[in-house]
Amino acid sequence: MKIATWNINGVKARIDNLLHWLSESSPDIACLQEIKSVDEQFPREAIEALGYHVETHGQKGFNGVALLSKLRFDEVNRGLPGDDGDEQARFIEGVFSTDKGALRVVSLYLPNGNPVDSEKFPYKLGWMERLERWSAERLRLEEPLVLAGDYNVIPEPVDAKNPEAWVGDALFRPESRQAFRRLEGLGLTEALRAVNDEAGIYTFWDYQAGAWQKNNGIRIDHLLLSPEAADRLVSVSVEKHTRGWEKPSDHVPVVAEFGLAPA
Repeated sequence: MKIATWNINGVKARIDNLLHWLSESSPDIACLQEIKSVDEQFPREAIEALGYHVETHGQKGFNGVALLSKLRFDEVNRGLPGDDGDEQARFIEGVFSTDKGALRVVSLYLPNGNPVDSEKFPYKLGWMERLERWSAERLRLEEPLVLAGDYNVIPEPVDAKNPEAWVGDALFRPESRQAFRRLEGLGLTEALRAVNDEAGIYTFWDYQAGAWQKNNGIRIDHLLLSPEAADRLVSVSVEKHTRGWEKPSDHVPVVAEFGLAPA
């Protein structure tokens, strides 16, 4: 089973790329972020025509997450618990039946947090604390769990072409990286680093200053796995070629393959 994450940076602007990628890569479950669409205007028909079930948690103009699945949804939960006043659409969980029992997959879009001297950085850290509490509860279920998305965190210096350029940025601040490590400390495994410790693997290249052409990238799109999911991890790939497509997202898909099958 292939589970992928991709910050699409506007689903309506990238719909042709998305449909091409779904046909080409054919993930069983795709987690999208920054769909920038309300639920009613999400282009579900074209995606459903490829054999996917579609669930969204949208927001007008920015944010928004979605799950596209060849498996039927048993359950869908929208919004990260812990703050009833948080109206930003950044979290959706799907539950599916597999040959190993229930599988839980989350598409999440963690706040950017910049500028750090504004309310945005405390919001980011508070969101990560809520995610940590939620994850601890879900881990007690002892089920395969995949937390996939744009974390807006550069975990280590090796995950940036020029780490010194990110010092002081919310994506690389010690507080953000420590919060990410606390998630791992719960028992979650970062999928790519479980199979590949090479430098120079990036998932985001800015549109500005020729970042793509210079390979001036960062790695901020991750899949965190419960022990039950990590035990079934087969491989992880970064589909970098999509960044070279016409009208690309500034992120590329990360795809993990698991020894799971639909029930």
